[in-house]
Amino acid sequence: MSEPLYNSEILRLATATAGFARLSEAGGTAEKRSPVCGSRVTVDVILDHARAVASVGIEARACALGQAATALMAENATGKTLAEIESARDGLSAYLAGDREDPGSWPGLEIFAPARKHRARHASILLAFEAAAEAVQLAQSK
Repeated sequence: MSEPLYNSEILRLATATAGFARLSEAGGTAEKRSPVCGSRVTVDVILDHARAVASVGIEARACALGQAATALMAENATGKTLAEIESARDGLSAYLAGDREDPGSWPGLEIFAPARKHRARHASILLAFEAAAEAVQLAQSK
């Protein structure tokens, strides 16, 4: 029997996004939207002297899967470099596509195993990591 697409951990994480707010003095901000379902995630970042994430702010208007991914990104982004965020994004994308058997080293991403067979949900799951990578790139370019 296959696992349900939505489970208690995904639903718990989806509600965790309410604990994050946007940053008023962001060094970089990016918004990503899924054309398939309309999910939208905005990520703000402030970088430290080493150009790693010092603070992250989010706004997620997404399905439960997109919100859960956003929470996992935000909960673990502090201290991460652009390369680490891009690696997480690329690893998660490959995992969802079936090109690898694990989602990589970013904590918690294995909860998206049931979503692998639902290709239409992949874009929403990836939004937060795509927006975070772009926000860090923008902050670094300043």
